[in-house]
Amino acid sequence: MIIIEAIILGIVQGFTEFLPISSSAHLIVLPWMFGWQGTLVDSLNFDVALHAGTLVAIIAYFWRDWLDLLKKFLTGIGDGTWKTGEGRLVWFIVLATVPAGILGMKYEHVVEESFRSPLLIAVSLAVISIVMWAADRFSAKSAGIDRMTLGHAVLIGCAQAVALVPGVSRSGSTIIAGLLCGYTRESAARFSFLLSTPVIAGAAVLKLRKLHLAPGEALPFALGTAFSALVGYVCIRFLLHYLNRHTLNLFVWYRLALAAAIVLLLLVRG
Repeated sequence: MIIIEAIILGIVQGFTEFLPISSSAHLIVLPWMFGWQGTLVDSLNFDVALHAGTLVAIIAYFWRDWLDLLKKFLTGIGDGTWKTGEGRLVWFIVLATVPAGILGMKYEHVVEESFRSPLLIAVSLAVISIVMWAADRFSAKSAGIDRMTLGHAVLIGCAQAVALVPGVSRSGSTIIAGLLCGYTRESAARFSFLLSTPVIAGAAVLKLRKLHLAPGEALPFALGTAFSALVGYVCIRFLLHYLNRHTLNLFVWYRLALAAAIVLLLLVRG
């Protein structure tokens, strides 16, 4: 049974990490809804292991982008052009990663212990849904990623830090911030994914080195991570294409429906 649960959670992680619907919320709520128990599927270490799968997905999808950005940045150091164009995005991403890195290290245990309540997750899902709808409805959505400024990058980085709270969503908060800064949906999503790379990598490295699997957990651990990587890659590709032609309303309605389902289940269970 734990193998099945690990595969399901791997699929859920890959599906929800890059879509703006909060992977952490789903990884907490799903076992709660179905009453799953187990040292693997109910552990925060396994959550991060699944994030390692999505790290593989994001590197596999954006490795050409990263090589191109790093090449422009390193070349630009010599001639000074790193301050302009896409070469400066590497610098912007480094600075924008700082807020989430600092808050993550300082308040990680507080979030892990105090922010796993299904009711709190439902509230986060609903509130961010409203903000997401408003940002998508009223923002200019005219600028491309090549027009990214340092101020906007740091603002999006601060929005990423807010996603420590389950139900907010890292991709959701950063895409919202990107829209509020006037970027197109596709540009906001692309910068969101690039920005998430060092944060996901850092979290995976810090937690995985402390991970100690019990006998029999290696296979479900590996399967969960593999499914997370595969589904995550597909979802990145889907979202970037989807946002070229569609609004974020699909995800707004899904988040609201999930929040309502959580509240209803809480009422039923008393």
